Amino acid sequence: MKEFRGKISIVMPAFNEEDLIVHNIRETKKLFHDLECDYEVIFVDDGSRDRTYELARDAFAGDPNVIVRRNRQNYGKGRALKYGFKFATGDIVAFLDADLDLHPKQIYTLFAVMQRENADAVVGSKWHPESKLDLPMRRIFISKIYLVMLWLLFGLPLRDTQTGIKLFKREVLARVFPKVLCKRWAFDIEILANVHRLGYKIAEAPIELEFRREVRWGRMKFTDLWYTGLDTLAIFYRMYIMRYYDSMHDEVADDGE
Repeated sequence: MKEFRGKISIVMPAFNEEDLIVHNIRETKKLFHDLECDYEVIFVDDGSRDRTYELARDAFAGDPNVIVRRNRQNYGKGRALKYGFKFATGDIVAFLDADLDLHPKQIYTLFAVMQRENADAVVGSKWHPESKLDLPMRRIFISKIYLVMLWLLFGLPLRDTQTGIKLFKREVLARVFPKVLCKRWAFDIEILANVHRLGYKIAEAPIELEFRREVRWGRMKFTDLWYTGLDTLAIFYRMYIMRYYDSMHDEVADDGE
């Protein structure tokens, strides 16, 4: 990202990732160091029950490019990202899952799309024609059904919303985040639906995804799908019935340490 003259903040949420978290943060640091751009990695442990937080804290104590924080309870990935954004000082902000199934080098692809299309936000899309996937058929089926639901409810011009790599101009998140209530299941939808409704341009970028483990932010179960659906309908209700997002201006809550 040599052509980028500002600063990028990479927000990495994690839950029970003690085996690889130090390696993955170092991998992310090395990439952006080699790209010779101003960067910071903001790691947020979301109430892990293992030693994820302690290992990251000890490994990067005193590192000026790494901020390590945690939520004391497992609130959900969305809440971890929202909390991590409080510490972001970059001109653009990337969301990146700490397991690195999506390698941080793909942020460069998203940035190139942001520049080429003059977009305010770019999402990695599993269904982009140039994407390369190693994904279970069950996940593909679920994603397709959910995509239809989102198109019907919000008219989002996207083929994918749930992939764990996204890029935003800072001012977009600064405007949208105070309105976000979802902590877990439909967090991505609440952000993107509001970004779209406010008139910002959202683009999609191809990804390379190696789905290495079935366990992620809580194993995908029927109850997860049920609550995701309920949260999505709640967003629709707040947006179009209550008009809640039209006047919500609360500051980001601080539940971490």
